[in-house]
Amino acid sequence: MSSPLPALAPKKPKHIEQHGRQRVDNYAWLKDENWQQVMRNPSLLESDIRSYLEAENAYTKDQLEDPTAELREQLFAEMRGRIKEDDSSVPSPDGPWAYGSRYRTGGEYPIYYRVARENAFSTDAADVILFDGDLEGKDKAYFDIGGLAHSPDHSKLAYAIDDQGSEFYTLRVRDIESGRDLDTVVEKTTGSFVWTADSKGLFWVERNENGRSCAVHLRMLGEAKDTEIYRESDEGFFVGVDESQSGDFVFITANDHTTSEWRYIPSDTPLAKPILLLERKAGHEYSVDHYDGGFAVLTNWDDAVDFKICWSAIGPLSPETWTELVSHTPGTLVLGFESLANHLVRTERHNGLPRVIVRERNSGEEHIIAFEDAAYSVGVSAGYEYETSIVRLYYASPSTPDQVFDYDVDSRAKTLRKTREVPSGHNPEDYVVERIMAPAHDGETVPVTIVRRADTTLNGEAPLLLYGYGSYGITIPASFSTARLSLVDRGFVYAIAHIRGSEAKGRDWYLKGKLEHKPNTFQDYISAAEALISAGYTRKGNIVGMGGSAGGLLMGAVSNMRPDLFSGIIAAVPFIDVLNTMSDASLPLTPPEWPEWGNPIEDPKAYDLIESYSPYDQIADQPYPPMLITGGLTDPRVTYWEPAKWVAKLREVAPNGGPYYLRINMGAGHGGASGRFESLKETAIEYAFALRVANKT
Repeated sequence: MSSPLPALAPKKPKHIEQHGRQRVDNYAWLKDENWQQVMRNPSLLESDIRSYLEAENAYTKDQLEDPTAELREQLFAEMRGRIKEDDSSVPSPDGPWAYGSRYRTGGEYPIYYRVARENAFSTDAADVILFDGDLEGKDKAYFDIGGLAHSPDHSKLAYAIDDQGSEFYTLRVRDIESGRDLDTVVEKTTGSFVWTADSKGLFWVERNENGRSCAVHLRMLGEAKDTEIYRESDEGFFVGVDESQSGDFVFITANDHTTSEWRYIPSDTPLAKPILLLERKAGHEYSVDHYDGGFAVLTNWDDAVDFKICWSAIGPLSPETWTELVSHTPGTLVLGFESLANHLVRTERHNGLPRVIVRERNSGEEHIIAFEDAAYSVGVSAGYEYETSIVRLYYASPSTPDQVFDYDVDSRAKTLRKTREVPSGHNPEDYVVERIMAPAHDGETVPVTIVRRADTTLNGEAPLLLYGYGSYGITIPASFSTARLSLVDRGFVYAIAHIRGSEAKGRDWYLKGKLEHKPNTFQDYISAAEALISAGYTRKGNIVGMGGSAGGLLMGAVSNMRPDLFSGIIAAVPFIDVLNTMSDASLPLTPPEWPEWGNPIEDPKAYDLIESYSPYDQIADQPYPPMLITGGLTDPRVTYWEPAKWVAKLREVAPNGGPYYLRINMGAGHGGASGRFESLKETAIEYAFALRVANKT
């Protein structure tokens, strides 16, 4: 099917009134009235909507994908060539076994396995396959493995699968010795679960028809019915289930983006009534783990904006009596901690970079695990065990492939277990990693991480891809990406703007990029672009902006504000129709999102602010750059009609801008295609677009 002309969506005006304000939405019809069912069964999509989406896909294929077919094949081959096809993780010990995952050559999905503990780091030890992702996902258009965990007695494996992209997972249990699935099947879960201590049951989280996590149930193996353990009455709160590192407690969590509430159950009495740790209080965020005979609590109580860690005896928490272990230090954000029997290992972000600090339980003595790169990412995992002195470190920088270390917190010895192999070759010395601080509109400075080839001339002529996100406190790490090298090796400068709305400079950096401060996010991104231009990394009109989900909102906002900065925009699954979405309480994420964006249903000020930046509502007749806009038909987070409506309105209001390419994945959700190689094909489309608009094809 070929379509040399763009699809033109018919206008069907829908008049909307809120707080005495009037607006008209000509493309509201693209939202299928039966959308909840479409998420589970895409074949139910209304025929007129399907026809429009398919016409847009055909136009994108004809005008973008087909003309760049050779380039896309080159990009895909390069990116695939940098992936070790038979790669494997470093196994994590647990009792008599060590558990890990690996890929077979050509395989799309991981194989989960275990080996005898004494052979954990042997390269030729025979393993036992627990779950073969390639076999299980064979012939499925979409296949996502959610939670997967062995039972405490090592006899069974529980796993959750989504084969639609809707994030409704089906939970099953497999007997490891026989390889056969038990009769236990649980539908409509979030994919999150915890085993009971006796390996005879599973705590699991229900996802309701509106796509929200709403309750925790207990399913005993062999039984057909569940016992409801907890149900949340506030639609604005997400429900979750977790377990302590010690294995002694199961935690039931309820939270929105600003408020937490935790309960616990001793794991050996799964039917016990959950005990409330601390009643929710608006703005109080906390998390808990078992430590030193009590609970360690990460909390922002008492204006600890960047968080502190306290200790409390087992039982309900009382801020008046808990003991402070790690004091609040403004500007140094405590990100989280891992608890071991004799140590507490916390991760902080200090001066915009992460660091790891080890605290000895008895003495309180602390030491920092040092790293030297100008910009880097590091993660910590305690693995499966509690009575251990080993934590695992995951380290990378934009020029340094991922490394896995085992760190002994007692001896302070760091053992390299794995360095990510790049089969086609990679020399870190060929690349330069830099960090600049961009002056913002209000006197703040915005961190920007940059990676480029050492031989890229900085005369202002290099094309630059500027990635941004800036919401929910999520901070884009300065990590390694083999795919990114396909742009950098062709002369692109790749930059990440650590804008407000993230936590790059502490919790306050997030708070100053949400609600009434949301415009700071967009201004910071523009400031980062202008600083990169001033420093000679690129020039105006030679920047490809890129962001996904809430980062897609960023792309929509900055393209409305400063289209002159860009040669192109890549907006992946963009949250673009902010006012309509935040005004529809039936959508999966709307009530939980109000603390992030505001509630335009009840608050006229929130309505006016959101309308002032909502990209769909602020489209104007101006010279927008070319745009590649993607979505997923079964996406419950950013519904398919948001990008579809955006493109339809861009074609109507700004017909001389663009071109606008809409690409809706008709068989996937928020994360795009499943499978490690299929997802690279989507990246190749994005990068081919970037190279094309930068005249680098």
